[in-house]
Amino acid sequence: MIGLLQRVKESRVAVEGKIRGEIGPGLLVLVGVSRGDDENKANRLLERLLGYRIFPDAAGKMNLSLPDVGGGLLLVPQFTLAADTRKGMRPSFSSAAEPIDGSRLFHHLVELARERHPLVECGVFGADMQVSLINDGPVTFWLEV
Repeated sequence: MIGLLQRVKESRVAVEGKIRGEIGPGLLVLVGVSRGDDENKANRLLERLLGYRIFPDAAGKMNLSLPDVGGGLLLVPQFTLAADTRKGMRPSFSSAAEPIDGSRLFHHLVELARERHPLVECGVFGADMQVSLINDGPVTFWLEV
């Protein structure tokens, strides 16, 4: 599984003009599911998302995690993260999970996150979504498990 995480001042996701998820300071995570991913990878990705120390401490060093700062977590499914872009001028999606598997694993990740973190919002799997954010830093990391 892939998580493209961005430290944000705020972020929201809308579908058909209606806000479906919104957070203040925290993490926006675009989530990609690849063929062969399973619940163990989703669990590991969540561990990393919640434990990754990318928020500044009192000295300005990236030493604090999302739970340490009490930030929100906005999870947005994005199958294009699993694209193969190594050759040609058009991405191949042969390495992306089938939609049924991608949906199942994304929803597993969301439910697990809601059990472990107090503020979790999410986008809609398979929907045409509009995502807005104010990136804080900017700070952006690619996590792959």
